[in-house]
Amino acid sequence: MAGFDDLRGKAEEFAKENPEQVSQGIDQVGDFIDDKTGGKFAEQVDGAQQGANDFVKGLGGNNQGGEGENNEG
Repeated sequence: MAGFDDLRGKAEEFAKENPEQVSQGIDQVGDFIDDKTGGKFAEQVDGAQQGANDFVKGLGGNNQGGEGENNEG
């Protein structure tokens, strides 16, 4: 799908250029989910937030992030 690839490319470029904004958005979404679920899934949400933030950090122009990467640590 050419349209999806174009959208993905634009999203990755935005994340590379604005990692702080993207990280804030990830945190806000996690907080929203925790609020709506009463914190019932807080551990899972925190893990997803950490993974998403790690991915964004990996996009920072150093070619360390990406699909299929297993972030250990």
